[in-house]
Amino acid sequence: MRTTLLAGLALGLLLSGGAQAQIKIGVASPVTGGSAAFGAQIRNGASQAVEDINKAGGVKVGDKKQKFELSTGDDASDPKQGVSVANKFASEGVKVVVGDFNSGVSIPSSDVYQDAGIIQITPASTNVKFTERGNWNTFRTCGRDDQQGAVAGEYLAKNFKGKKVAFIHDKTPYGKGLADETLKVFKAKTGGKEAVYEGINPGEKDYSALVSKLKQAGVDVVYFGGIHTEAGLIVRQMRDQGLKAPLMGGDGITDKEFVQIAGPGSEGTLMTFSPDARKNPNAKDAVAAFKAKNIDPEAYTLYAYAAVQILAKAIEETGSTDGKKLADYLHQGKPTKTVIGDIAYDKKGDITRPDYVMYMWKKNAAGNIDYSGNEITQ
Repeated sequence: MRTTLLAGLALGLLLSGGAQAQIKIGVASPVTGGSAAFGAQIRNGASQAVEDINKAGGVKVGDKKQKFELSTGDDASDPKQGVSVANKFASEGVKVVVGDFNSGVSIPSSDVYQDAGIIQITPASTNVKFTERGNWNTFRTCGRDDQQGAVAGEYLAKNFKGKKVAFIHDKTPYGKGLADETLKVFKAKTGGKEAVYEGINPGEKDYSALVSKLKQAGVDVVYFGGIHTEAGLIVRQMRDQGLKAPLMGGDGITDKEFVQIAGPGSEGTLMTFSPDARKNPNAKDAVAAFKAKNIDPEAYTLYAYAAVQILAKAIEETGSTDGKKLADYLHQGKPTKTVIGDIAYDKKGDITRPDYVMYMWKKNAAGNIDYSGNEITQ
């Protein structure tokens, strides 16, 4: 009798809905490979947002509340693996996706998501093409390479005019795209040209030949489009060979691992990134939750958290988990309050606010080299 009663209660709960039904949310990021540190940021950010939203009762869909059910996938910073993860999510019935990290992964993955009717918000993919191909389902909480390149190119033009500037990239859609956008602005502002322009192979450990070439050219500054692992190795090997020229990078070096790899020579490195989201008043509670778990919500952590908030708001406003309806709502440009500030979208899925500043990695009061609090003016 007791078993029958319990079974009847369970069936009743399922039929009544409430918070029983769940919305599947996918988080795609590199768990393995050279970008794993950034993958951890995205997973941490999205997971904490899901935890906080679920703890508060979930997302209101019509007259019912539903909780998020998290599904994760390791894209390993590899386009083919990213597509595999996208197909996995589609087969699992995932409704919304946060990811990927690398532009070269997000772009092909987004086509799979579009075919499956899934909306995708990347916290980190800045390549212009991600939102320029006419896909209805692509959004980002970060800026674009042409915006970031404009800030970097103008800084180089103002502070290194008449100097020898090298442009190095890692041959990826992100790295090459960012280097090319920065070079384009630098040339337009100065009328000059690059002292060295070269692509490297990500994953290599020995960049001594590149450093020798930079030394021979007598470069005054090295602009690098790529990720912190290669950037750190290049800086370390530049200093080992006596080349003191500063390195300038983009948001791809925004992880403490950069300093661990580069060593003391990383001090003075210039970098473009968004305003530090950890200092945003909207992020106070989220930052406290991360710190309680001994997690520093650096770089893209809060951008992933914001992506979940935006998806939750769109679901509540539309009363639907249909990808097209969610995208149509976001394309209206209505702002959503998030931990990184108010976010609104244009018709392409790009944020409507300018989002880049220049930082310098410096020693802080504790003696650690960090970028936090070190915004510099042009």
